[in-house]
Amino acid sequence: MKSVLVIGSTCVDVIINLERLPKTGEDLHPKSQSLAMGGCAYNVANILRQAGASFTFATPVGSGIYGDYVASHLKASGFFTPVPRQEEENGCCYCLVEESGERTFLSCHGPEYSFQKEWLDSLDLAGYSMVYICGLEVEAPTGKNLVNFLEENRHMEIYFAPGPRGIHIPDGRLDQMLALHPVLHINRQEAAELSGHQDLLEAAAALHAVTKNTVIITLGPNGAFFMEKDGTSSMVPGVPAQVVDTIGAGDSHIGQVLASLSRQIPLKEAIRMANAVASKVVSVKGASLTDEEYHSLFSPGIQ
Repeated sequence: MKSVLVIGSTCVDVIINLERLPKTGEDLHPKSQSLAMGGCAYNVANILRQAGASFTFATPVGSGIYGDYVASHLKASGFFTPVPRQEEENGCCYCLVEESGERTFLSCHGPEYSFQKEWLDSLDLAGYSMVYICGLEVEAPTGKNLVNFLEENRHMEIYFAPGPRGIHIPDGRLDQMLALHPVLHINRQEAAELSGHQDLLEAAAALHAVTKNTVIITLGPNGAFFMEKDGTSSMVPGVPAQVVDTIGAGDSHIGQVLASLSRQIPLKEAIRMANAVASKVVSVKGASLTDEEYHSLFSPGIQ
């Protein structure tokens, strides 16, 4: 089994369910609100944990009520992080969920989006073959530290999820990331914005020409399209779902892809399994499945 290094944020999702997004000056009454564990990297790491994969989760945890919430839930779930607890107040993400299940994020960032190379000094990095990175951490002020770290550890294949703010990554840092030949994991809108092409095949081909590596484009209920390193491409059908909300769907998808690849499962089958996980995630409230919900998806030994 290959080991995966997951670097990135854990925050608290404040989930606010409402009929629709408000207009300026309007007064709406949300239907409900709740707290849940979130953060792109946490959602990825949690799938790896549920799949029984070999991984390390390097996540900074801050102080305050949200930091305490995160720390206690990480401990309860058996997570260990090599990163020391941070003094700054941990942030949160306000997740506005409309009746359709579509979500809008308002993120208050704290130290959970920062990165220092010395945090990983205790790790034998030679033991990791894959590393997951989210665009939010690359965009952050300490993102240059993260890019430098990846440049110094080229033995790890990078799985990069630029996210909806990928085009806002500053100072040529996005170009630096793409020059590291990462496997890209993006949705259709992100693919169009990053490539400048609306056509799915053209977008994938343009991004593949830059990264010289696999491009995975998720398509919601329609499944996922991927173009492999050698240029061959394929579509993997989606799994029908009754959508509650779409929080964490993309994160859970790449989490399962990593978990499957770490067990030498072929990419197409890894994406098929990831489609099933993402479909289940959108059918529940919040970004995480319970362990029972996750394990109900697969037969023992093929996670």
